[in-house]
Amino acid sequence: MNNPELVEKLNQALAWELRASAMYAHYAAYVGGIHRLHLAPYFEGEATESHQHAQMVRTAIVKLGGIAVTDRAREEIVHTTNYREILQECLKTEQTAADTYLEVLKLVDEDDELFDVLQQVYFAEARAVEEINQLLV
Repeated sequence: MNNPELVEKLNQALAWELRASAMYAHYAAYVGGIHRLHLAPYFEGEATESHQHAQMVRTAIVKLGGIAVTDRAREEIVHTTNYREILQECLKTEQTAADTYLEVLKLVDEDDELFDVLQQVYFAEARAVEEINQLLV
């Protein structure tokens, strides 16, 4: 393994993706009322996206010769049925993920193919932050 710091940061990102996948699946099941109509499908889509991001990061870790984590980030997934609280929790998760990917990108050469892959994931996380902010208005 030629870049242990990068693998460590990628593992942090992977742990957050694993957490996000579980969180979104949980909230898709628990959001209720009129908000369920648009939020449940949104959360299901985000759970799928988090799973895909986790797979991309896991693959990168393996290619770098590292060992990918299997545990999600330890931050508690707050159980609530209040849609505003749910969205606040999602916002915190997406912002943390975006910040983590920004840190990862600083460790990757811009000419490396991995940079392009991770930059796309970062953009998706930043987009999610903006979407959730709009949902909270």
